[in-house]
Amino acid sequence: MTSKISGGCHCGAVRFAAEVERRPEMLDCNCSICARTGFLHLFVPHRDFTLLKGEGDLTSYRFGSGQAHHLFCKNCGVKSFYQPRSHPDSWSVNYNCLDNGHDLEPSVRKFDGRNWEAAKARLA
Repeated sequence: MTSKISGGCHCGAVRFAAEVERRPEMLDCNCSICARTGFLHLFVPHRDFTLLKGEGDLTSYRFGSGQAHHLFCKNCGVKSFYQPRSHPDSWSVNYNCLDNGHDLEPSVRKFDGRNWEAAKARLA
């Protein structure tokens, strides 16, 4: 069963909609950027994600391997979604940036992003 969700950044300049599994498995990563920003990963295949507005309000940041494309609202600084290196065919949406009222029942799995290669190998 799937659910329609929506969300965005704090100031509302960036808005998205998506269709996801009602009981998704999400990742709680402890890497340097996720730990500091409270990002809780909800993976959405590219085909099931729509950026409703704000493409011009996004700015990007890359670090480490440079493979992940971190996208932030240049107005309020919130990263509501980004392109992770762990899931190249999906966006990672920050569960904490979803609008209230969704009916998701997620389970959360710890991801040791400080030891990324080993943690990625265990995802399979």
